[in-house]
Amino acid sequence: MLRRRGPLLGLAAPGVLLFTFFFIVPLLAVSWEPLTSAGAFQRVLANPLFIGGLTNSAYLTIVSASASLVIGLLVALHLSRLPERLRTLLAFFIALPLTFSGLIIAYGFILAYGRSGFVTHMLAFLGVDPAIFAQLLFSPTGLAFTCSYYLIPRVVMLLLPVLVNFDWGQISAGESLGATRRQAIMQILIPQIMPTAFSAFCLIAAVIFGAYGTALALVGTQVNILPLQLYSMISESGTDFPAAAALAIVLTAICSSMMAVGELVVARREHRDAHA
Repeated sequence: MLRRRGPLLGLAAPGVLLFTFFFIVPLLAVSWEPLTSAGAFQRVLANPLFIGGLTNSAYLTIVSASASLVIGLLVALHLSRLPERLRTLLAFFIALPLTFSGLIIAYGFILAYGRSGFVTHMLAFLGVDPAIFAQLLFSPTGLAFTCSYYLIPRVVMLLLPVLVNFDWGQISAGESLGATRRQAIMQILIPQIMPTAFSAFCLIAAVIFGAYGTALALVGTQVNILPLQLYSMISESGTDFPAAAALAIVLTAICSSMMAVGELVVARREHRDAHA
């Protein structure tokens, strides 16, 4: 048994080291100050902006993640029905936004949809007021729209392998037994991809909940969300660093919990299928 575990431990060692030095050690370093400073967490929770920031962050997360999940599912469903070469080519271009940082994406949307943007000027010829249209980009609605640009590819990349490997003969069998196309999809396809879809939702929800680069470039600190609160607390005007570290821990805990829930759902489904 020890001989079998030796190679496995050796393979796991690089991952353990990376996880330790780039997550555990920084987390302990950030946690030390608020845990040793009296009332750091209480000051964060007592801040009148905290509840509003938490509510706005949750609203932005739910709206953006839900829209991205639906669109990503439809895109992945369409790609899964295409020939392999064409699917691979399109998947490559769809995954390109994942290589860009949030700031670059935000500036790109400003150049396209801002008051002097290309799309805005094109719509101005149709009678759309550029000022009103551009104002939408610098609002929570525009922020959710921009964030969906790099959330949708994540959903597509997660759901595409599941849909490609799905046996569409099950749908045909359901229809042959009298079910409509919609009934077959809802009762056969959806239950099989639901755990992966839920895991994808949790992942993109954690990403958008903790992201600040895109929000900072688009709305600055005008929109009260928790990542921008943290940015304000650690900027040059911030002085309460223990409270800032406490808020960072709260954000980390919320995002980690979202991802953990998604992974637990998938693990439970795999365990149930293995013993079915």
